[in-house]
Formats: sequence, structure tokens, C-alpha cells
Amino acid sequence: MCRSIKTLFNFEPPATDEEIRAASLQFVRKLSGFAQPSQANDATFAQAVDEVATAARKLIRSLKTQASPRNREVEAAKARERAKLRFQA
Repeated sequence: MCRSIKTLFNFEPPATDEEIRAASLQFVRKLSGFAQPSQANDATFAQAVDEVATAARKLIRSLKTQASPRNREVEAAKARERAKLRFQA
């Protein structure tokens, strides 16, 4: 899985539309192999991002869990610590 796509479910506050769209963009970039599509593929690329964002938004809003919502700051600190350990020289 692409490391820049983050888990968006079960956070307080909930994922924003901007976060969902950013994850969708990364997903479409990964699938297509394009960081930036050509003009010929731009409309198709944008449509795919919109469709993935719609599906992701629907998924995230319909999932249920018994777990307490995660704190964004705590999760970000954990990720920074993992990166620090991983990339030590």
C-alpha cells in the first residue's frame, strides 16, 4: 500500500472531505502510474479521483466500530516515532 495514503476511519474529529480527496488522488496516482496526467488523460484522471472520493466518503461514513475514536495528534506522534526509528542513519 502507498505509504502516503493514511487511515481515515475512526478519528476524532472525523476525516474531512479534503483528506478523503487527497487520499483518493494518491490512490488514483498509484493505480495509473501518473503523478500528473497528460492533457489527453486529465478529464479521465479527474473523474476517477471524484469517483474514488465518493466511494471512500460513503465507506468511511457507513463503517461502524465499538472502538473509541483515535486522536489525530497521538497517531501522528506515533508515526513520527516510527519514521525516526526506521530512517536512523
